[in-house]
Amino acid sequence: MVEKYKKENANDVVFNLEYNSERQRLLIPEYGRHLQKLIDQATMIEDDETRNKAAKYIIQVMGSLNPHLRDVPDFQHKLWDQLFIMSDFKLNVESPYPIPSRDVLQLKPDVLQYPQNFPKYRFYGNNIKYMIDVANKWEEGEMKNALVMVIANHMKKSFLSWNKDTVKDDVIFEHLYELSGGKINLLQSTEELLNTTDLMRTNKRMSNKISQPGQPKIQNNKNNKGGKKPFQKNNNQK
Repeated sequence: MVEKYKKENANDVVFNLEYNSERQRLLIPEYGRHLQKLIDQATMIEDDETRNKAAKYIIQVMGSLNPHLRDVPDFQHKLWDQLFIMSDFKLNVESPYPIPSRDVLQLKPDVLQYPQNFPKYRFYGNNIKYMIDVANKWEEGEMKNALVMVIANHMKKSFLSWNKDTVKDDVIFEHLYELSGGKINLLQSTEELLNTTDLMRTNKRMSNKISQPGQPKIQNNKNNKGGKKPFQKNNNQK
C-alpha cells in the first residue's frame, strides 16, 4: 500500500495537532498563516534565481487580496515592505524598492505637542481666552467695545450652559476682568448683557415648517374632525 494512504493512529493524530497558541506569532496577521509559511519557505531557498521568483510570486498573491490596488506603484512598494517585514528581514532578494531596515520599523513617532491649558474657569473654554487675548491687542474704539460685548455675552451663555441658574452681569464682568489680566474693565460699566431667557432659548427646527422638494406639504385642517379626508369633487363626474 502507498505510504500516504496508510491509516494513521488516532492517538498520533491528536498528539500532532497544532494549536494557534503554540504556533509562531504572525507579524502581519491580515495575510494569514499560509502566506507566512510561503515566505518562510522562500527564505530557506538557497538558489538566488529561484528565491527571487518565489518572492515575486508571493507579491502577486499578496496583491490578489486587493486587486484594484495591485498595479499601483505606491501599493507595490507597500507590498514589498510587508514582505521583508513578514520574513523578519531574513529574505535576501532583489527588490525594485529600497529595502527597509529593522531600526526604521521600530522608530516611534514624535509626541504631539497638545496645548496643555488648565484655565481657572473651564466652563468658558479655551476659545474665550483666545478671543480675550485678541481683544487686548486691539486699539480702543467702537470695534473693540463691540468685540468685548460679544465676548461677555458668550461668556454668560457658556456659564449658563453649565450652571442652569441665573447669573448676574457683575459676575461675568469680574471673570472678564480677571481673564484679561485687568485690561478689560467693565465693573463700573452701565452696559447690560442679554437676558438669560434670550441666551438659553433654543431655535426651532425649520425642517418641520419648510417641506423638502419632492414631498407634498402636510396641511392641518382644523375643521376636519375625526381624521377623515375632506370631500373633493371629481371633475369627471357629471
